[in-house]
Amino acid sequence: SQRDGGFTGQITANSFMKREFGKKLIEEFFPRVDLTHVIDTSGVYIPGHGTPTVVLVGRNQMPRQNDAVRAVLGVRGEPSQPADPEQGFVWQAIATQTRMPGSESDWVTVEDLNRTPFNHHPWSLSGGGASHLMAQLTPSTGIMKDATTRIGFFGDSHADEAFTLPTTGPLARKCQSLQAENSHRGDQTRDWTFSGHDLSVHPYTTEGELLEEADLAPAFVRHFWPLRTELWMRGTFGGSTYRDDDRKWWEWHQHPKDEKAGAYSITYSEVATHNHFVLDRNGKVFNRTAPIIKLPKEATEEQHLELLGLLNSSSACFWMKQVSHDKGSQSGTGGFMHDEWERFYQFAATKLSKFPLPKQFPLALSREIDALAQALATHEPSALAREAVPTREALDDARRAQEQTQARMIALQEELDWTVYGAYGLLTDDAVAQTSVPLDAGADVPKVALGQRAFEIVLARSGAETVWFDRHGSTPVTEIPDHWPDAYKKVVQARIDLIEANKDIRLIERPEYKRRWSIEPWEKREATALQNWLLDAAEREELWFEEQEGFTVPRPLTVNQLADELRHDKDVQDVATLYAADHLGKRDASLATVLAAVIEPEHVPYLAALRYKDSGLRKRAQWEQVWEQQREEDRTGQRLDIKVPPKYTSADFLKQSYWSHRGKLDVPKERFISYPGASPEADGSLLLGWAGWNHRDQADALVGMIRDRVENGGWAKEDPRFVPLLAGLREVLPWVHQWYGEYDEEWEGNPAEEFQAALETGRTERQLSESDLINWRPEKKTRGRPKKSE
Repeated sequence: SQRDGGFTGQITANSFMKREFGKKLIEEFFPRVDLTHVIDTSGVYIPGHGTPTVVLVGRNQMPRQNDAVRAVLGVRGEPSQPADPEQGFVWQAIATQTRMPGSESDWVTVEDLNRTPFNHHPWSLSGGGASHLMAQLTPSTGIMKDATTRIGFFGDSHADEAFTLPTTGPLARKCQSLQAENSHRGDQTRDWTFSGHDLSVHPYTTEGELLEEADLAPAFVRHFWPLRTELWMRGTFGGSTYRDDDRKWWEWHQHPKDEKAGAYSITYSEVATHNHFVLDRNGKVFNRTAPIIKLPKEATEEQHLELLGLLNSSSACFWMKQVSHDKGSQSGTGGFMHDEWERFYQFAATKLSKFPLPKQFPLALSREIDALAQALATHEPSALAREAVPTREALDDARRAQEQTQARMIALQEELDWTVYGAYGLLTDDAVAQTSVPLDAGADVPKVALGQRAFEIVLARSGAETVWFDRHGSTPVTEIPDHWPDAYKKVVQARIDLIEANKDIRLIERPEYKRRWSIEPWEKREATALQNWLLDAAEREELWFEEQEGFTVPRPLTVNQLADELRHDKDVQDVATLYAADHLGKRDASLATVLAAVIEPEHVPYLAALRYKDSGLRKRAQWEQVWEQQREEDRTGQRLDIKVPPKYTSADFLKQSYWSHRGKLDVPKERFISYPGASPEADGSLLLGWAGWNHRDQADALVGMIRDRVENGGWAKEDPRFVPLLAGLREVLPWVHQWYGEYDEEWEGNPAEEFQAALETGRTERQLSESDLINWRPEKKTRGRPKKSE
């Protein structure tokens, strides 16, 4: 018989419900089995498990189409981590209510639903009236796909580790020759603006054509040559490699041209807790985590702003979460989430393309909020530090201006959210009039602080357990602020009344769908801006070179010597004093102390043995073999079968700061080179070089250092401190031979030959073999107190 199947149940990740790979399961498999129960367990606290789940129950038999599916729909997640997971509110509600169709609690809704919707992808298991509200959000003028030419990624380099560069330091100075442009990631796309940026290597013309090798600057080729095999061996869609398919190693994996689209782009954060859309007018580059929305060439700025405002509304956030994949916790540890708004969602372009468009758009509000967002960026500490010498007064003024601007944005965002409710027909005409401020008639809104919005007042009054206020640094208030104008207080009261009376509005006016306005604390942003200003000053190119006998040579400096060079610069002294007082807690700290503090995380040692643990050194040896094979290819013109070397991990580096600058491919992105143990005898501070030195400069610095320690430093020739310096010279010489191996008129000789001779002389004088240099390791530091002498 086809009707005698036993029941089976399974708890599984719910990702199949909304992601494309689940389409076959839902539309081809489920129609052939008797699915009896679908239980949303994404809100249940499961120890050590942060992935959202669902429980499926069914029988291996053909279903009767008239049989309902018992659906347990989630309303709210566990408010706090229960001492006993079995006694959690959500789990207990599921256990109690599953046998009670039609029941509804604060945690779940149980319904017997028609089987047909469960045969169509995607699923939505939101209870509490979510399906009813989704039915109200229907298109009046079409869907997003109708108004756009494309929604998807700007491009995909498939080589972010190699092609993403820092915005400060030597590589940033060479951004033009490295074909690097301002770019943004999804997590930098926040609250109508960008919270930061990177530099992305983008070797394409303005028309989207890949640059030919002849058009690449020598600096580009030299920088990426060590990564050539890694880049060339990227996989293609056909299962081959770039090199096998005769693709250029500097090429992006995918790079749509958007020939039918205009210059503007609306970008957004693909994975986030809330909706964040930003209008880009400057043709920036975007990481694949920040997809773009392109409108036709004839689309005006106003049309972009109309769409921008709609997409940044709470209504859009609600709709997007109903159709998008819930990724749950993004802590990487399965960490507990106190509130529903903490869940991350993946807002895929395919889902967004179906977003319903109303007849009316909030253009005026969108235009003003967008303008305020641009103004907000000008008040950033980093923006101030770029334009002028930062002072306490200027920073305080910028902070006040930014706080005032954000308060205005919060107020206008509220107007936008409530205006959009009316646009979708969620409110009657009378309700629209009662809950709106007539801005077009000259009325205005007061500045609104976090914690003062209508839904937050309702939340505070409810006494519900939530981390919303603490997490956003706001104070819960239960009454409408007295200082607001009476007309505005009346509007806010009408909103509160509607939240309490209207189920649809109550569902959408919740933290899950309302803008968080979460921003990194001012103090941290200010500290970073001051650090970067001081580091830029310490990185001035003229500090790191000097004239000797008519030649410009690299000049290593200790931190103390660097401080001496900058001591007479009043601006440097003032900024250092400001940073010391307000961010180091050392008002009287010397310039050397301040520089040591800001430089500490910004240097990486010159020698592999000082950078890596043994595991990293083994990987480094494999990379060196690859480079030798690449050099042979260049010499002979014959392709070799070169294996892709292994990527590094954080566990391969001796310090976390080294890893943060080098990453998986060991790309040097630091500001300074350090020479531990090589400082002059009378100076205990760290010896530094500039990371902007080329390989010839680095070799020259080491040769000069060795000579100086013998002639002026008082080091005996057999001093063991020479061994790592010679080992460092040995490491850099292959690059000097590669790039500076011919006669140089300015040098009046062959640099590579001279440095090679210096290495051989240094080894011979100290009776050191090649293996002595290769196998040198720093002494391991012992921990604990020294033993007392007897």
